[in-house]
Amino acid sequence: MRRWRALIVLGAAQFLMVLDTSVMNVSISQLVEDFDTEVTSIQAVITLYALVMAAFMLIGGRFGDILGRRRVFLIGMAVYGVGSALTSVAPTLWVLALGWSVIEGLGAALVLPSMAALVAESYRGRDRSVAYGVIGGLAGAGIAVGPLLGGWVTTYLTWRLVFAGEVVVVLAVLLFQGAIPQQPPVDRRPGLDVVGAVLSAAGLGLGVLGVLQSSTWGWVQPRNPPFTVLGFAPTLFVVGAGVVVLFFFRVWEERREARGEDPLVHLALFRRPALSSGLMTLLSQNLILLGLFFTIPLYLQVVQGLDAFETGLRLLPVSVTMLVASMGGARLGRRAGPRRIVRLALVVLLVAIGWLVATIDPQLDDAQFFWAMALLGLGVGLLASQLGNVVQSSAGEEERSEVGGLQFTAQNLGSALGTALIGSLLIGALAQAFTTQVEQDPRLSDAARQQTSVALEAGINFVSTDQVHAAAEDAGLPPHEVEAVTESYASAQLDGLKAAVLATGGITLASFLVTRGLPGAGGTGGRGRERDAADPTPDEPGR
Repeated sequence: MRRWRALIVLGAAQFLMVLDTSVMNVSISQLVEDFDTEVTSIQAVITLYALVMAAFMLIGGRFGDILGRRRVFLIGMAVYGVGSALTSVAPTLWVLALGWSVIEGLGAALVLPSMAALVAESYRGRDRSVAYGVIGGLAGAGIAVGPLLGGWVTTYLTWRLVFAGEVVVVLAVLLFQGAIPQQPPVDRRPGLDVVGAVLSAAGLGLGVLGVLQSSTWGWVQPRNPPFTVLGFAPTLFVVGAGVVVLFFFRVWEERREARGEDPLVHLALFRRPALSSGLMTLLSQNLILLGLFFTIPLYLQVVQGLDAFETGLRLLPVSVTMLVASMGGARLGRRAGPRRIVRLALVVLLVAIGWLVATIDPQLDDAQFFWAMALLGLGVGLLASQLGNVVQSSAGEEERSEVGGLQFTAQNLGSALGTALIGSLLIGALAQAFTTQVEQDPRLSDAARQQTSVALEAGINFVSTDQVHAAAEDAGLPPHEVEAVTESYASAQLDGLKAAVLATGGITLASFLVTRGLPGAGGTGGRGRERDAADPTPDEPGR
């Protein structure tokens, strides 16, 4: 038991980072009410949290190399605790965004790369594989506990207590910091690439910002943007600007390496097939999971009218099976190979997503929904059991923080894109379906269609049918047209939800393309500088 003390402390940090994201997702409706705002505003707060982590994760990993991973881990936990405390007392949406999205996000960007490196430094051989399986399992536990605990506390007390409780956990981690082994001294600490840090953060930020705002601005035809570019919505131009900035980031990093200076990221890492495939699959995993965990609570709360606790109960199957699969999947990976397990997981996800689409009806079929969610958790858990160990096993000891930064950048970039992209597709599909329903409904007059069109031009949000009914009455429509508009919107809601869930299925299918470089049976990854007994494979296993 003594040898696992470090894992307990590090695992508590991992659990904490996952917990409040799942709490936020299950508390969307209550947050909308408490802050008198809209679903898209809470979507922006959730996306900003993941975006801050993604944008600063590489910098956090480099700080671990410069200042020491243990020290940066502890500093990050302290910053995270400050953010949790501020979130728990946030009086406005802006303070919520500052405390949760910005301060907690920055703290997590310091904690997670160092945590991944500290796990690798603390364990060797089979223990390391077990440790990463436990870390993946604790992530699953956070997702398991989050909806249920957050739902219960939100419904019967207040969601703020969850964040106050996080402060207590942070203090406990800091109190037991002695369980984390000290790093041996190193001959040379790398320097910080400030220009590279700015370019990477700006490029990722612009890309995700464009995707996030697409639900408001429109993708091509302007919907309600603050400005237009040559008559088009600015969305693709903002995303394109992010791509250009990331191109200059790559050029800058290559230039620094050519000069013999320390880059923010050694681009040669991406030429390791196991590492690049592992990172891309991690990005896909979190894009799919967070996209679904944004969409499904809206279906349960806004369409079905469930409260946060009832929503948490219905999300419990995915969380439990994810925990079980992520804990047990490490052993399967050692026998069958990560590539085979990951591809099996993607097949399971495709079946689960198809099943979920079939359950999105006006009346919830609890039994069908339960088994679809349980199958979803099984697929995600199998993915989680493999990818952390694959990525870290592709690195040498001195590369741990840098690779940890890449690992959690991919993970949180996927989370940000999942919430932003799937949320945007949901709103876009809702608007399109509602427009079509209104135009084709013979019960509606031309005046009613015109009023609805004007309202859609001003922007559309995912609201309850009761709110649409009240808005139609306030607009002065006669009773039979009020019912027609409400029924059209209810049908459009389901169409939008199905389109969003189907989009995650398309991403799952595309994910097969990035699994070729994953290790086959008998290997966990190729590393440039270090091998151990758990990974006695050549640099490109299974090829």
